[in-house]
Amino acid sequence: MFIISPVRTEKSVAKMEFANTVTFVVTAEAKKSDVKAEVEKLFGTKVQAVRMYNTAKGPKRAIVRLAKGAKSDDIAAKLKLI
Repeated sequence: MFIISPVRTEKSVAKMEFANTVTFVVTAEAKKSDVKAEVEKLFGTKVQAVRMYNTAKGPKRAIVRLAKGAKSDDIAAKLKLI
């Protein structure tokens, strides 16, 4: 398991609603392909792209853009973010 938890900030929730993306905190050794495969497996949806970055004060994060036709609202409901 590479995904630790979803990010619950105002900015990440706004991206979820308007840009069809979901942000996760991931392990330090996670790669883009690992996160993509795990999201597709856990939520049964297609992933268009994954961007990763290290935060200055905290853990590594992954921004997952879902493919057209997939809705981030469904994932947010499963994660109880909305």
